[in-house]
Amino acid sequence: MRGMDQIDHQATGGTMKRRSLFAAAGLVAATPVVTQLALPTTASAMAPVKPRSDEDRWQRCVALARDLLLIGPGNEDLKLEYLRVLIDEGLPKTTHPKRVLVVGAGITGLVSGMLLKRAGHDVTILEANASRIGGRIKTFRRGPEWAGKPDPFTDPAQFAEAGAMRIPDFHPLTMALIDKLGLKRRLFYNVDIKPGTGSPGKSLPPVEYRSFTGTVWKRGGSGEGFVAPEVANRTWINTNGERTRRADYSVAPQDINAGFGVSDEELKTTAGALLDKVLDPVRDYYSYVGADGQRVNKPVGEWIEGWAQVIYDLDGYSMSGYLSEYAGLGERAVDLIGTLENLTSRMPLAFMHSFLTRSLVDARARYWEIEGGTAMLPYAMLPEMERDIRMNERMIRMEYWDQERDTSALEHVSANGDKVWVETTTENGTDELCAGETVQKTRSFTADTAIVTIPFSALRHVQISPLMSYVKRRAIIELHYDSATKVLLEFNRRWWEFTEDQWREELNAIKPGLYDHYRKLDKTEATTVVGGGSVTDNPNRFTYFPSHPVPGSPGGVVLASYSWADDASKWDAMHDDERYAYALRGMQSVFGKRIEAFYTQKGQTQSWLRNRYAFGEAAVFTPRQLTELHLDIGTPEGPVHFAGEHTSLKHAWIEGSLESAVRVALEVNS
Repeated sequence: MRGMDQIDHQATGGTMKRRSLFAAAGLVAATPVVTQLALPTTASAMAPVKPRSDEDRWQRCVALARDLLLIGPGNEDLKLEYLRVLIDEGLPKTTHPKRVLVVGAGITGLVSGMLLKRAGHDVTILEANASRIGGRIKTFRRGPEWAGKPDPFTDPAQFAEAGAMRIPDFHPLTMALIDKLGLKRRLFYNVDIKPGTGSPGKSLPPVEYRSFTGTVWKRGGSGEGFVAPEVANRTWINTNGERTRRADYSVAPQDINAGFGVSDEELKTTAGALLDKVLDPVRDYYSYVGADGQRVNKPVGEWIEGWAQVIYDLDGYSMSGYLSEYAGLGERAVDLIGTLENLTSRMPLAFMHSFLTRSLVDARARYWEIEGGTAMLPYAMLPEMERDIRMNERMIRMEYWDQERDTSALEHVSANGDKVWVETTTENGTDELCAGETVQKTRSFTADTAIVTIPFSALRHVQISPLMSYVKRRAIIELHYDSATKVLLEFNRRWWEFTEDQWREELNAIKPGLYDHYRKLDKTEATTVVGGGSVTDNPNRFTYFPSHPVPGSPGGVVLASYSWADDASKWDAMHDDERYAYALRGMQSVFGKRIEAFYTQKGQTQSWLRNRYAFGEAAVFTPRQLTELHLDIGTPEGPVHFAGEHTSLKHAWIEGSLESAVRVALEVNS
């Protein structure tokens, strides 16, 4: 099959099978906005290269680099292949139709199933949830997935994201699929903007991908007249009892930095600049600074080798280990960076994960959202796939036929019969933890091949016969899934956009003298922002304001708290209804007690670790898991194939899920 790379290596328990490079995920460096995202540097020196004492490990790192960059064995760009399959041409029509079972109706399962169905295969998608599709794409909104339940907010027009909420413009598969399905996208303000700036133009900018091969792939309008709004940077940094605007911090970080007790040399440097300074030597492995001060990728061979060397040298480090041991930063500087740059809770996890994420969430990138909510994306595919989806079917057992395994105990599959057998159980129809008892009713499904898209954290609880390979079982057992928790609060006025005069007018309209009452309690300055997020060291950690008003609604839903890992666990221990009061209190410590006047007493919250089908927000490597596990995560086991964000190297992003969906569809179709 085109795109296959033959790499043999010795692994504990056996030799690795052929690994499809279609399992890889793309990276910012291979996208059209590399120069927009690259960080200027001055005299960052080449990082010291460790001797390659382990040739087997080096070959694994080269394979990982190719996966990371989506570069095939002949240095072809596999991202272009994915775009042609998903957006332009589809899969080649099959001459040997297969019965395909897809486990999971998240975005990966829906897209892989849709591609295979269009190619002529008989597809059945099994979804454990009885009430909705989409997996970790979930929107709190009045919609088909909310049928029979009270509206999520007091204003039925309001909605907010429980999961994926922003799409970077350097994720062309996601952007192009949104456009192809006829959904409307608009800017997501990752950083707050100046009202009245920018222009919608006659059409949105096209989706564009500039390949390292020189090919330019483009889809959509001309973008004529489109001008993005100007950045304001008026959201808050609130730590150690000090509060300042982001714009002010960028030019005078001393007051915030002093609260962490950093050295005199570090007082006048922002946390972001400190982090970039210690990451630039890593970037030097695979790129250099051009004459215009922007990062430029090295020629493709050196680019691959540079990334392989990064992985070889640094995959064993945690983020805290890299910053303190490798980069030599002091404890207080590490605390400063962790708090302001959203790294504290993931300091014990792999350096490579945070390094890659640093390239994906950047204030200078352009982000988009789907009008009506991200859940519009999976539901846009429902009309075509609805008859193929079996809801309320949670996989509990699987048998598969693989002549390389001990098949003596198998009852439902054989060499001349069905190759995959899956048993499911019906449940109570919700994905929340402890929502009810399982109904003791089982069904079975058979097929020629299966695509498993559910997280390994969920697959861990499935009984599988025969035993899969040691390396696969190890990946299922050990792959780390992180926590992520959101607490959303509804307000009947968009107070974050108020001037102080508007505060006075709105409060006194509720009750004369109410404005002065709150001014006596605290004299918090009006936020006056559109979109963007604030950071604090209180339990809320990150607060995001909606980028756009809902037409006809004077209020809005604020992402009051967004946290990960250990920060999230402090919320996960609470009952859902307990979280709202604490989240409001955390917001009041930053924005003032007076915001309670507009709180509707209604909110929504999502803990992905406590979600009974997700078992975590996303795969996040611990040190060494990239080199030790990744190449085996997506490798097929006989007729069983694997896809999902965890099989990509773009964990937690829709783009990684889509790349894996196309990759596995190509595998099955061929």
